[in-house]
Amino acid sequence: MSSTGKDMKDAYEVVVVGGGAAGLSAALILGRSRRSVLVIDAGEPRNAPAAHMHGYPSRDGMPPGEFLAEVRREVAEYGVELVRDRVTAAESDGSGEFDVTLADGGRVHARRLVIATGLVDELPDVPGVAERWGRDVLHCPFCHGWEVRDQPIGVLYRKASGTHQALLFSQLSDDVTLFLDGVDEDELPDADWQTLASAGVSVVSGKIDGLVVADDRLTGVRLASGREFARSVFVVPTRMVPRDSLLSTLGARTHETPAGPFVDVDPTGQTSVPGVWAVGNAAGAAEQVVNAASAGYRAGAFINAQLVTFDAARGAELRRAGVFSPEGERAVARARRSADGA
Repeated sequence: MSSTGKDMKDAYEVVVVGGGAAGLSAALILGRSRRSVLVIDAGEPRNAPAAHMHGYPSRDGMPPGEFLAEVRREVAEYGVELVRDRVTAAESDGSGEFDVTLADGGRVHARRLVIATGLVDELPDVPGVAERWGRDVLHCPFCHGWEVRDQPIGVLYRKASGTHQALLFSQLSDDVTLFLDGVDEDELPDADWQTLASAGVSVVSGKIDGLVVADDRLTGVRLASGREFARSVFVVPTRMVPRDSLLSTLGARTHETPAGPFVDVDPTGQTSVPGVWAVGNAAGAAEQVVNAASAGYRAGAFINAQLVTFDAARGAELRRAGVFSPEGERAVARARRSADGA
């Protein structure tokens, strides 16, 4: 991947901001449709701390970095350009298209924008959690649950997430303990006590002082009282914050979700701003890698169809006005294919 924008053209039909599964999937479909596409990626994938990704048919267990490298190779074969940089601004040019500014000072024009900037997991303020994140401190049973099956698992309680994670992980292990971390037992609803008991989940009250680590492995959870509970896995809720500054600047509408505000999108990923799509975790907290790739595919296909329809209608309008003759149109098409290297 290029490290700067010095080799970029001045204008593209589609600029994709973010080079994860969602952004690269959109670029792949658009590249296969012979669109000029630029992917600008800051290189900060959400799943970078994880050693492997799961739930993606044919790629289950593949390291995330290897997966992205392979997809980048694939999209490049279709003429998609990829640069390692950060987008600092995206503005409407007043005609329904966009000017994009990069951190290195480069500027490009885009007819359409795909925002695939993902989200950031903000971790709870428990000593030791950040250092073990993505290793033996986890958050998703579908991403990592199989790998920690039958192990002693601790789950951090937060009112916002409730007991849901403890119940999900009880499907994977018979030894699950929910740590209330200072929340009074009386604040836990009676219905939760009943469901936890029926699932075999233990409950521990008391403030957590930190995690216990030995030989670079999690071995337990320590309370402020000094009492320790042997655990080899600790599950924490995260605050999932979308990287949506570009969408906000462009004026895209948002809506409230259980994870907080996320951008409004239609089934194709189109936002309330004409010409702007949001896909993957930029548009929703629950998007796994396979879901993000699917969302990118849909967006790419719809953008191509929209451009085809728009250009055909515009061409017909010009023909009616006598601007183009059929012979002239064919000459333009041949020149365009030649420029594309066809």
